[in-house]
Formats: sequence, structure tokens, C-alpha cells
Amino acid sequence: MVNPDSPSVYPFVAIVGQESLKKSLILNVINPGLSGVLIRGEKGTAKSTAVRALADLLPEIAVVDGDPFQSDPDDPKTMSPEVRARFEAGEALPVRRRKVRVVELPISATEDRVVGTLDLELALKEGRKQIEPGLLASANRGILYVDEVNLLDDHVVDVLLDSAAMGVNTIEREGISFSHPARFTLVGTMNPEEGDLRPQLLDRFGLCVHVEGLDTPQERVEVVKRRAEFEADPEAFAARWAEETQKLRAAVAEAIKLCPQVTAADAILYSIAERSLRMGVDGHRSDIVMLKAAKALAAWAGRGEVTEADVEEAAVLALAHRMRRRPFEDILGPHPAA
Repeated sequence: MVNPDSPSVYPFVAIVGQESLKKSLILNVINPGLSGVLIRGEKGTAKSTAVRALADLLPEIAVVDGDPFQSDPDDPKTMSPEVRARFEAGEALPVRRRKVRVVELPISATEDRVVGTLDLELALKEGRKQIEPGLLASANRGILYVDEVNLLDDHVVDVLLDSAAMGVNTIEREGISFSHPARFTLVGTMNPEEGDLRPQLLDRFGLCVHVEGLDTPQERVEVVKRRAEFEADPEAFAARWAEETQKLRAAVAEAIKLCPQVTAADAILYSIAERSLRMGVDGHRSDIVMLKAAKALAAWAGRGEVTEADVEEAAVLALAHRMRRRPFEDILGPHPAA
């Protein structure tokens, strides 16, 4: 789990270049309903660094103190079963505020580690459900980060698909089940040279960006200099970028407030639909994601209405990984219309 207060986390604002990568992450903070981002690219292109640094930009949320499922004290519909029962009984729930978490899912994680486990002996003998929460519990109302997501075992991928789709994680053992909320923003990184993702998982990522190494000597030298300075004294390096970090954090907070008020005219909606049709995208998720991304872009720019430029930028992030593939496309190359 990423600790945003740790000086060993490289500052987000100190990352050189990679503007599309950084913006895609910021958009998901502005509107968590975007359902995450897939970051494709070669090794050493700041993919993992950017995701881990994201924690420092995330706003604080209210949680029920002591609850491993991060229940929202103001929303009974999203509470864990135990907390909801306490709420309905009239108990005054202890509340604290903390940063949104970035929870890392290791490639080697077992299904039990991801989903959680149920104490069968206690359940059978005493009729009580004793839960050992998994990573999905920790990631509820936060960000679930999977490095090399394309190398995950299929059964773990299936668990992520189910939870991402339903917003609920269910632990089942020997006919006994327990469910808890598991609403998270999924962020994955991958190197395409090591294999691709199943289409079902690809579609679960709201946005997708492709990152490459920087192509000017000046930028590459700046990367090396900043990294050396960070490794020599992480605290001093973080302090050097503290003012810019605070400015970015404040700008993100303003965009979060503005985003729900952003409107989109019918002409914008038709433009979104036409783009999806023109690119041969299956289903309607692309249209919904494009609209959400366009509104987040407008909010990030401080505007209350979506423009065609917002749609154009959102389309680049929302459509590339959803385009319908033809047989032998990987051999023959991309479709001419792409």
C-alpha cells in the first residue's frame, strides 16, 4: 500500500514529460467514475512511478474508524454489513478522515489474498462470520494498482472483472458467503511486448494511454539528474517540489468540485456517438466513458461546459483499446481507418 506521506515516493510534479499519462491519472481523480486507466509502454517510462506518486494528489475522505472495508459514514448503501447494522441500530459511528489509498496488487497474489478469507470453523460452530479482509477490501473507495496486469493469473483477472462490474466482492466457502462493497478505480500498467489483455479486461479500463521513452537529450538528461537528486536525499527533493505539489493538489480539488456541474449539449452527445460508430467500437461503454472524460477535461480547464476539443481529447483516451479487431490484424497491421 502506498503511503502518500512517505518522502520515498517520487513527487508527481517532478516527473519529466509523459503528459498524457499524468493527465489520464488526474482525470480519474477528478471523476472516479471513469473506471481507471490502462498504461501501456516499454520499461522505464515512469509508469509505476506516476501511479505511486498519485496518492499525494488524492483528496481526503471520511471513513468509519476501525472498519477494514472503508465504509462511508454518510452513505448506508455503501457500508459493510456490520457497519450498516450498527448504523441502523442508531449507534454513533466513529469517523476519521484520511487520504484515498493506492493499493498495489502483486502479480503473485493468490485469490484468497485478493478476495479475502472466511473462518469456516467459527462460522460452522458459532454461526458467526469472521472475515480476513483481502486487497479488494483495502481498495474500496480507492485505487487498485496492478503492475504488469497482463501477467495476472486468469482466475484473479476474473475476480477483478466481477468486482469492477458489480462494485461488490463476495467471499464464498463451503456454502457460506459474505459480501462487502468493492468500488475502486483500476489502474494497470503493462509492457505490450510481454503479451496483451483479454478484451473483457481491456474494456473495464475507462481510459488507455501509450507511453514511450523521452526522445530529446535535454529531457533524458533532466530525468537522470532529478532521479539522482531524489535518491541522494528524498526528503530534500520532496521539499523542493512541495509548492508545485500543493498547487496541483489545489487545482485537482477545484476540478473535483466543478465536475458534477459540467454540462454537455446534445450536439456534443451526437459527436461522441458518431465517433464510436466511426471507429467500430462494440457496445455503449465507450460513449459513456467519453462523456465522463470530456466533462472531467472541461472541469480541469475550469469550464462549466464540454467543448468539441474536450471530446476530441477524450476520444483518444477512450477509444483506442476498444476498437473492434479483425482476424489476423496483429499480423497484417492496423486497420487503415485507424
